[in-house]
Order: sequence, then structure tokens, then C-alpha cells
Amino acid sequence: MSWTLIFQHLYLVIMATIGTIVIGLPLGVLAYLNKSFNRLILWSVDILQTLPALALLGVIMVFIGGNSLTVIIGLILYSLLPIVRNTYVGLTNIDPAIKEAATAMGMGKFYKLIHVELPLAFPVVFTGIRIAVVTSIGVAVFGTFVGGGGLGSVIYRGIHIQNMNLIMSGTLSLMAMAIIFDFSMAWIEKKLYQK
Repeated sequence: MSWTLIFQHLYLVIMATIGTIVIGLPLGVLAYLNKSFNRLILWSVDILQTLPALALLGVIMVFIGGNSLTVIIGLILYSLLPIVRNTYVGLTNIDPAIKEAATAMGMGKFYKLIHVELPLAFPVVFTGIRIAVVTSIGVAVFGTFVGGGGLGSVIYRGIHIQNMNLIMSGTLSLMAMAIIFDFSMAWIEKKLYQK
């Protein structure tokens, strides 16, 4: 099996994770700050998560063609839920006494959000990022069906020619990647909760 495919898979996951954080974090903050958008945002990301991954990639492919960008956009949409929800939950569950103390010290809403609330919510937000990364590693397998490459192409080729060695090498590589990322991020997460 080629290292190129492993790096392709990592590229898809990393780019999608960056995109998901850039979009998901502000959406989670908006859901927290604006109660009128709260339900709409959380409902929308819930709906995206319920769509079958391959169907979502197929719909995106109709509009922009089949390539790695299709997969990245699909992974971003599919991975929004844990980051948006965890950002919202992390901010909502901060002790009201801390928020009141920050306000009493003369902090404005934006300053309090950036310097008090987001740092306190970050361990919960990071848990959402971890879930999004592991989800993306698994879902990126479907990228091979829309021209995105990655480890899915090894597994698909193995199924197509009925070669168990190819199927196992692709699957084991995928599992190793997911386990390494999950354990590494779980270790960081544990350190964040200890602070």
C-alpha cells in the first residue's frame, strides 16, 4: 500500500477539520449568544449529521464535480455537529457566578466571551474537535467514490478484485490512524480538564 494514499487521507481529514473549526466554532458561539438562532443552528447541524455520508458527497459532487474539494466540503458539513454542539454546551454550562463576576469587573460582552467564557469552555470544545476528527477519518473513506482518493481507494479496489490483503491493509491503516488520533487527542483532552 502506498504512503501517498495515507497522506491523501490525512490531507482530507486535516483540511476538513480546519474548515469545521473555522465554521463550527462561530456557529456554536452564535447559538449561545443569540437565542433566536439557537434552535435553527442546532437543528441544521443535527440534520446534516443524519444524512448518509455517501449521499451527501453525491449531492456536493453534482454542484462542484468529483475531487478532493468535494470530500473536504462533505467532511466539513458532516463533522459540524460535535463542534457546534460542544461549543454551545461548553459556553452554556459555565457557572453563572463566574459570568456575573466578570460583568461586575466591568468586562463587556465580547471581552468576557473571548477572555473568560471561551477559555473555560475550551476543554468541552476540544472534545467536539476530537469527535469531529475521528468521524472525518472514517467518513473520508467514501471520498474514493467522488474522486477524492485516500485509503478508501485501497479498500474499494480490494473489494472489487476480491483481494483480502488489500482490504485488510486499507482497513488496518484506517483503524491505526483513527486510534492514534483518538488516543493522542484524548491525552490532550485529559490535560485540558486537569487545568
